[in-house]
Amino acid sequence: MKDTLLSQLRFCTKLPSLPSIAMKIIDLAGRFDTNLNQINHYISLDPALAVKIVKTANSPLYKSRHPISNIGQAVNILGMHGVMTIALSFSLTDSLMKQSRNMLNPVSSGLFWRRSITSALACRALGKRLGMDRLLDDLFLAALLQDIGILAFFALVHEDYSRIIAAATSHEEMYNMERKQFGLGHDELGGALLAHWKLPTYIIEACKRSHHVAGSNQPGINECVAASGSITEYFLTPGDEAKIKIATDVTYSSLGLDQFALMEVLEDMRNELQHVEELFAISILSPNQLSDLVDEARELLTTRTLIKIRELENKVQHDGLTGAHNRSYFDDTLRSEFLFSCQQEAPLALAMIDLDHFKAVNDTHGHIAGDGVLVAIVRVISAQIRQTDVLCRYGGEEFALILPSTSINDARHLLTRIQENIQEIAYKLDSGHIVKVTASIGLVVNMDREKSFEDERAMLDAADCALYAAKHGGRDQIMEWNPSLASHTQR
Repeated sequence: MKDTLLSQLRFCTKLPSLPSIAMKIIDLAGRFDTNLNQINHYISLDPALAVKIVKTANSPLYKSRHPISNIGQAVNILGMHGVMTIALSFSLTDSLMKQSRNMLNPVSSGLFWRRSITSALACRALGKRLGMDRLLDDLFLAALLQDIGILAFFALVHEDYSRIIAAATSHEEMYNMERKQFGLGHDELGGALLAHWKLPTYIIEACKRSHHVAGSNQPGINECVAASGSITEYFLTPGDEAKIKIATDVTYSSLGLDQFALMEVLEDMRNELQHVEELFAISILSPNQLSDLVDEARELLTTRTLIKIRELENKVQHDGLTGAHNRSYFDDTLRSEFLFSCQQEAPLALAMIDLDHFKAVNDTHGHIAGDGVLVAIVRVISAQIRQTDVLCRYGGEEFALILPSTSINDARHLLTRIQENIQEIAYKLDSGHIVKVTASIGLVVNMDREKSFEDERAMLDAADCALYAAKHGGRDQIMEWNPSLASHTQR
């Protein structure tokens, strides 16, 4: 089917055709000896086109300091290549719009051109963010034509393609259905049509790769065109959080632009959309819709940023294996909770939990088995504690448990349950062997029964001392700190 469609491009009389002025501009663009007089001559043959180019040069898109009244002056502002590219954009769009109305129903035709022109505007805005100022007109034209293959499909297989259009719920789904049924998508078919029209190679390649998002150290026209489609998907269906996420991911992965840069792109599109609508005589969004869209995007992107910050904080604060808080988080939390305990005269319990003979588990069964046991330990402890309690992996097989507003009695009862639950763990290996462990626990409480410590470091040393006593007193037990333990040698 693919080869048949590609061969039909040469002979199908229903295909969109190029206007004579566009064909001449393409010819001039491919010659080295093109001069200003030639451009003036051919563009002046189409007065409406000449007026649009002059109007473009005077528009805020180019910020001309002086009024432009003719093509010659426009060339001075836009450059000869720029004028030809802009002329080609207007000439092709005007002609193809008229032809598409006979090929598509009014709704499909309107959606096609709203998408095409919005993609062109998005691509231009992306180029500005990337400092591609000399290529803005090329970016606009390449993105404008990236979906031209859709018109080719309508011309070649109208009935079959109409069913795809009716069934597809998104542009990407439509593309996947094309490839499944015809063996190629509108990107490849469109590229072949543009090659048949003898358009510049960079436009053909951009069309062929418009659905192939890939990162590059030096992103260019192809990457901008591919990314523009995802931005357009959100632009034309605002409020869809999934689509703003896709746009964010695509612009970052393919262009290296983060969500803040994407917000700037959307702002640029808002500022320039009205001028583009006037130039192409098309309505895409009302001013109110446009303003709401950008505000909504800002809110969605802000929310997404906050979520990413929380995810990053979560990664920074948690142990990657067990999910318990890490040592750094423990240090900060103990410091703040100790200060609160002293200021409010509220009890603060701290327990140091160390697994007994855990080295033997790793040596006998391997570190993967040992890691599994550690994860099981954290799961058991987490099931017993409150949301306000803080479990940390202090190091290796040692854990620290911070218990705010917890008396010695309450802490003792909790740790007894935890100790019993650890004893009941039966971690089954792939070999069928069962691994069982026990834990030694040192407990200390600040501001309970008039006991207090000078600072959090002294409290931690006391808990560590109690743990040492528990391990050297026979293991698998809870030892509460008391001043007499200070005479024992610490680990």
